[in-house]
Parts: sequence; C-alpha cells; structure tokens
Amino acid sequence: MNNSFTRNVPLLALSQAMMVSAMSLIVSTSALVGYNLASDKSYATAPLAVGLIATMVASIPAAMWMQRIGRKAGFMTASLIGIAGSGLLALSITHHLFWLFISASVLIGIFNAFGNYYRFTAADAVDEEHKSRAISFVLAGGVIAAVVGPNLANYTKFLIPNAEFAASYAILMVFYAVSLILQGLLRLPKQTDLLHAHEPGTARPLREIVRQPKFIVAVICGMLGYGIMSFVMTATPLAMQHRHMPFSDTAFVIQWHVLGMFVPSFFTGNLINRFGVKKIMLVGTLVGLGCAAINIVGSSTTHFFYGLLLLGISWNFLFVGATALLTETYHPAERFKTQAVNDFIVFTIVAVSSLSAGVINHMFGWKVINYSVIPLYLIALISIVRLRYTERRKPVDPVVVVG
Repeated sequence: MNNSFTRNVPLLALSQAMMVSAMSLIVSTSALVGYNLASDKSYATAPLAVGLIATMVASIPAAMWMQRIGRKAGFMTASLIGIAGSGLLALSITHHLFWLFISASVLIGIFNAFGNYYRFTAADAVDEEHKSRAISFVLAGGVIAAVVGPNLANYTKFLIPNAEFAASYAILMVFYAVSLILQGLLRLPKQTDLLHAHEPGTARPLREIVRQPKFIVAVICGMLGYGIMSFVMTATPLAMQHRHMPFSDTAFVIQWHVLGMFVPSFFTGNLINRFGVKKIMLVGTLVGLGCAAINIVGSSTTHFFYGLLLLGISWNFLFVGATALLTETYHPAERFKTQAVNDFIVFTIVAVSSLSAGVINHMFGWKVINYSVIPLYLIALISIVRLRYTERRKPVDPVVVVG
C-alpha cells in the first residue's frame, strides 16, 4: 500500500466525516426548520433542495477550478465558504428569515460540490489495485456522521431560546474549520506528475467518453441510487412528524440510516474486488426494493428504522459501485471533465428529488413516495444486467499460432 494511500486517504476520510456530519444534521433538521419559517408549508424542503441545486450547478465549475489551482487549494477555499454558510444558517433562524435560510443553503451546496470530489481525489492518487478500497475508505468517514449529526441536532435543538436548531447550525462552523485544517495537511500528487505516472494517450472528446456503456451505467446507477436515497430520506422527517413522532425518534432513524450508508464502506471495496462491481451494484438495487417494500407495508418507528437502514445500504452499494465503475472509463488526462459531467448529472437528479419530496409527501403521502421509487430501482437493475450481458457477448480476439 503506497504512501499516498496511508497519508491522504485518512485525511480525506476525516474531511468526508466532517462534510457528512454537517449534512446529516442538515437533513435531519432542514425540512423542520423550513416548515417553521415558510408561510407555504409545501416549500418546507425547498432550502435542502436549493442547496442540492447549488451543488449540481457548482459541480462542473468546482472541477474546472481545482484543475486550475489544484484540489488541495480548492478544498480549502470551499471550507471557508462552508464556515460562512453555516453562520448565516444560524442567523437566519434567530431572525426568522426564510429567504436567508435558503440563501445560506446555497453556500453549503457549493461547499458540498467540492467535497463530493474527495472520493475521486483518493481514487486518482492510488494505483488501480487500491482504487475501490480508497473510495470505500473515504466514504467510510461518514460513519462518524451517523453518531454526530442527528445527535448534535437533538441535544442542541433548544440551546438558543425561540430559535429552534440555531445553535446546531452555529456549531457547524467548527466542522468546516476542522475540514480546513485537515485539507491543509494533504500531500496530493501534482497534476503533471499524475499524468506522467500513467500513459494516458491523447485525451478523447467528451462525447466519446460518455457514449461508453460503462459510463452510461455508472451514471444511471449513481444518479438513481443517490436520487432515490435523497428523495426518501428528505421526506422521512416530515412523514414522521405528520405521524406525531418525537424528534428523538427521527434522529434515531436518521442516525441508523447514515450508519447504513457508510458502515458497509469498510468492506464494500473488498467485496467489489472479490465479486466484481456489477454484482455488488445488483445487490444494491435489490436491497433498495426491500426498503420500498418495508415502507409501504407500515409506518411505525420500526418500519421507518428498517426501511431507512436498507435505504442506506442500497445507496452505499450503488454509489460506491458506480464511482468505481466510472474510474474505468477515463484516462488521467480526462478525469476532471469526466468526473464533472458525472457529478453534474447525479446532483441534478438529487436536487430534483429533494425538491419534489416535500411536495409529493404533502400532496400524496408517504406510501406514494415509496411506490414511485420501485420503477427507478428496476431501471438501475436492468441497466446493470444489460451491461453484464453485453460484456459477456464481446467477441474474443482469435489467438494466432505461429510456427
């Protein structure tokens, strides 16, 4: 295992932990804060959705900016944006300003656009043998988020009188400050060194890259796995509130959901190396269908717990698998533009799903949320099966025997 793995991957994993801890707190509370601040309650999830739209819009500029100044400098700039955003989130609650809460969510979304490249940064800095493990270990940093995010929201909810969750968001400034320190310790290979360490050949046009079957399946599974997860998870706090469940139950469910998202990362990379990326992604779609079935059958705290736990596991297998599959589709010289297009598409779907979650849950209810994801999981499943079938049918080059 090379030095880049042992030094950079832990730092990137801890940075991931800070980012996801902040996001798990925001996901647990944003819809509830939005519900309190918005005059039209159907827009309760608008701040979270706007933040995700910002992530989507900023994903390509973030990649291009980091290609220009380096990933380390890009990450550190983003952490400063995160500090400003979390401070404004707290201020918006104390002054009861829904528009400021939405505006501050944009800054958090921009930070996340940069942070979502942690996994690619780890993969690009190691050899082929360790790519899946590097991606998994970075995402495993989110395990800390399962404990920190929802519990921090629960314990700090009323620290500032008449400003529910304002203290929670103020404390997030510390999370982004820690990220800034961690990123300052990174020792990433220079762009020129990375290119010379491989034999990239001539960089292909983007249209040629995106037409590869592997790229198409990676994007489909990445956007559907993440989009469905965001859709169902965003609606969960509202669905539990409508059933008059205490916030402590919501925090408990979200905590185990986040554990389901990130604990498998400790072994997903090894599973991919052993069984193949497509088999792990197939398992992810089946687990997701199990989540939908549980949520449709009942809406007790137990149902929410098991449904959201399976939702997290499904996301992990699909997202880690899709990321690993994507790294097989580009040369080093093509990495920034390929990763940027992938994340733009993925987070476009995530933004749409989050925005629609509040509206659909408000108008049609929790069961419709879960019925609607079944066809999407089936699309992902069919795309993976089709790719496996296509690759198996590839003609084998004839062996020419001389003599």
